[in-house]
This record gives sequence, structure tokens and C-alpha cells, in this order.
Amino acid sequence: MAKESIKAREIKRERMVVKYAAKRKALLEANDYEGIQKLPKNASPVRLHNRCQLTGRPKGYMRQFGISRINFREMALAGLIPGVKKASW
Repeated sequence: MAKESIKAREIKRERMVVKYAAKRKALLEANDYEGIQKLPKNASPVRLHNRCQLTGRPKGYMRQFGISRINFREMALAGLIPGVKKASW
């Protein structure tokens, strides 16, 4: 389980990226790189990191489901994810 402060920081970054997206796009189209550098660092989408929605775990993230591999396995075995079943051949 990730610390609450780390999860809050990631949410703050996501909001800032959305807030400055239009301005960043306009500056890029105008080739105004000095203007882009004046934007806050956390406004850059590169600084975002995928985290598990349930635990905040940064590693082993499954993009299709939005959760970590550990939670995915537990939920799949419990039958909580529709359309997913254990493979056997």
C-alpha cells in the first residue's frame, strides 16, 4: 500500500496536466519553447506515473484494468472481474 501523500501527489500532477494541456499545446504549435519552460514542471504529462487504483502500487500495473498484477490475480481468482478466468490447457 502506497503512502497517502504519494497518491495525493500523483492526483495533483494529473490535475495540473489537464489544467495546462491547452496552453502547452498552443505553445508547442507556436514553437515557443521558452514559454513551455515557464510552465510548472508537474504540468508535463511525462511526469505522470501509472498507479494501481486500489493500492497505489507503481510497479506491475496492468493498463487494461487499471490495477496492479497482485490485485488483478486476487480479483480474477475470486471471480470479481467479468470475462476473466484462469487459463488451463
